[in-house]
Amino acid sequence: MYPCDAEHARRWHGACASDAELRDLSAAAEIAFCVASGAQRLTFVFREGRYAGGEGVEAPAFTLVADATDWARFFRPVPPPAYQNFFGMRMRVGSARVEGSELAMAQHAHLVRRVLEIGRETLGGTCIEPDPPRRSKTHLRAGYVEIGIDGQPVDVFYESAGTGPDVLLLHTAGADGRQYQDLMSDTQLTQRCRLTAFDLPGHGRSDPWPGVAPGAYALTTERYAQTILAVMDALKLQRPVVSGSSMGGEICLEMAYRAAARLSGVIACEASDHVPGRATPWARHPRINQSLFVPEWVDGLMAPQSPIACRKKVWWGYSQGGYATFAGDIDFYTGDWDGRDRVAAIDTRACPVVMMTGEYDYSCTPAMSQATADKIPGAVFWSMPCLGHFPMTENPSRFAVHFNRALDLLGV
Repeated sequence: MYPCDAEHARRWHGACASDAELRDLSAAAEIAFCVASGAQRLTFVFREGRYAGGEGVEAPAFTLVADATDWARFFRPVPPPAYQNFFGMRMRVGSARVEGSELAMAQHAHLVRRVLEIGRETLGGTCIEPDPPRRSKTHLRAGYVEIGIDGQPVDVFYESAGTGPDVLLLHTAGADGRQYQDLMSDTQLTQRCRLTAFDLPGHGRSDPWPGVAPGAYALTTERYAQTILAVMDALKLQRPVVSGSSMGGEICLEMAYRAAARLSGVIACEASDHVPGRATPWARHPRINQSLFVPEWVDGLMAPQSPIACRKKVWWGYSQGGYATFAGDIDFYTGDWDGRDRVAAIDTRACPVVMMTGEYDYSCTPAMSQATADKIPGAVFWSMPCLGHFPMTENPSRFAVHFNRALDLLGV
């Protein structure tokens, strides 16, 4: 069966039965699903909240299907980009699909992810890097500033570290500024600049967006840009470099276009002038546990090398987002934002542009970022090996090397 023979299947089932993480994730689970290639399939059953092996089910709720060659790529210790996770295969690999209940698959994405990880571990091992040393956060300076949105006051939370030229850091969709805490503990960085991260309204520790009912939030380019400028004013940041990843990288391009005189440059990570295909109905579906599904939806965007402790920080942060906050941000990331008609007008003499994208980002791929950089006269782009969509959090030490290079280019 694809690269999985009878002996691997036996070891796979045995490893699932003894895996502590899968046991903890299986609470209240009653589901059976298959992994299949052609006529060959392997079944995984959960009963009464426990893993129950692969027998005794006539019709699974859903089946994960891909060609044998694509499953072989998935099960490599170092899978190629997009093959590190089944959601990535669904988006970028033609043979990958779900047969049966898409709803059931979304409801049990956490079990699917861990079962497939165990399959890779038992077949060929992994390429996961060791967890980095713990970094203290006691040096971080934190507080609130008041900004105005639609004529109403909003208290926005921020953290900062270091001294020198200002660098403003923007978090990803559905997340908050905690994503940068490890980067802000890098002494090489804090000795060369002052790093500041803030939580958008309705995210993390900031106040909610004024006048927005739960579930009604949808971020727009205009509101995002105006919020960034308001935070810069409130914090008295003088021509900062602005850096962000994902939706934060996209808005960096917009800020370079509309507010060049206010900035010393931008570092746009995991960014493109347009990113289609990342909206999902399951992020605000009433029969989906958002605090389980959203972390799983983004988990696969990380590189397979990323240390487990760092990956868990990303997962845990995404499990804490407010209702439909992630979905409302995605309305900007893959909907409202479309810079195809204006990125070519960015003046990099006034606001230099550096773009960087992790090689394992299957949402905004390096090729997409390169194509955007090619439209911006004077922009610089490179791909970041062994990193994915959340480079500053999933592997801060690797990312810091690229970040320092970008700061060098911007003269910081």
